[in-house]
Amino acid sequence: MTADVRLRRGRGSLGFSFFVQGVTFALLVTRIPAIQEQYGISDGLLPAFLAAVPVLAGVASVGTEHLVKRVAPSTVLRWAQPLVLLALLGAGAGTRMWHVALALGAFGLAVGALDASMNMLGVSLQQAYGRSIMLGFHASYSLGGIVGASAAWAGAHWHLSLFTSYLPAVVVLLPLAFLGSRYYVDQRAADGGGSGPGAGGSAAAKGLGGGGFKLLLPLCLVMACAYIGDSTVSNWGAKYLKDVLGSSEQLSTVPYNVYMVMTLIGRAVGDLGVRRFGAVAVVRAGTVIAASGFAVVAGAPGAWIGMLGFTLLGVGLCVIVPQTFAAAGRLFPTASDTAIARLNIFNYVGFLVGAPLVGALGDAWSYRGAMLVPMALVLVTLLYARSFAAEGARYGGGHERRVGDRAVDVGRGGNEV
Repeated sequence: MTADVRLRRGRGSLGFSFFVQGVTFALLVTRIPAIQEQYGISDGLLPAFLAAVPVLAGVASVGTEHLVKRVAPSTVLRWAQPLVLLALLGAGAGTRMWHVALALGAFGLAVGALDASMNMLGVSLQQAYGRSIMLGFHASYSLGGIVGASAAWAGAHWHLSLFTSYLPAVVVLLPLAFLGSRYYVDQRAADGGGSGPGAGGSAAAKGLGGGGFKLLLPLCLVMACAYIGDSTVSNWGAKYLKDVLGSSEQLSTVPYNVYMVMTLIGRAVGDLGVRRFGAVAVVRAGTVIAASGFAVVAGAPGAWIGMLGFTLLGVGLCVIVPQTFAAAGRLFPTASDTAIARLNIFNYVGFLVGAPLVGALGDAWSYRGAMLVPMALVLVTLLYARSFAAEGARYGGGHERRVGDRAVDVGRGGNEV
């Protein structure tokens, strides 16, 4: 098999893995009320269950940093994804409180390893391609989220049990994901070497000492702020539209779908923007658009203007997270696995902080005012935009040259993979 074919297959299989994770996560979070009802979880106890998932995912992300020193990230992903799907099914199959606690605990641990290893593979493939492809992977995740949310809506509409709703997705996606995992491409294989255990692991230990981690901190802050913005939309969008802007119950369900659709569109075309204008320009533009979206939401006189704000949020926020992972890979080309595992932790930090922060400010002050806080936090990205263009950064294989802040794809002998 030629290197080009191996890379194309690796890219396709990893894109499908992102899609599967989007479906899985959407099926879980959109049916939280049904899970609460099935297990009799009180309103007071529910936040503890929900917080446990990102906390355990963060722990697993740290563990993955050390695990990939011994086994390849593809191996971690190959087994983590089936575990996530089975944990989802377990959350729908139980009847007692400890059943759902065990299922959500397993889900959190597996999803932390999955997120870290999935983005490790994405960054190493981007380095091998020599051009921006990370936004495409995250577009697959957004597409999966739309499909999963639609399936969840159908299950709720037809009053299906959680187990009945989850079973078709697991039966279809689990074997396909496992089959596709045969074609994952690790860093050594992408660079033309073997794909043995620990690709990038020993180098990672050298590249991210105390001084190295300081270089990563701005990206960690950007990641946390981006997820604070994202969790604000997913947790408070419907309530804000209904309670503050006076929309109907039916219309209040639309903001998240609009947000996800715009996320998909933005990510689908975002790689072209990065190739043409460079990562710094794309991230700056996304930040300004996202901040404008929060400002529109905060000042909206009615529901339809609020919908415009959520549309802008989807367009703006969607580019920041994928480019943050990509920037970490450029900053630490020989330590990308470790950098991404540590950066991934701040995904969960932002998710944990965002929803309680906006809720507390909304109750104590006003929900309009509360929307200005994630707006200000997202604008922090502008202060660190230069971190998205590491000095001397080069993608692998000599595919790319740099002109100022712009990354110019020169291909592989003039031909794209």
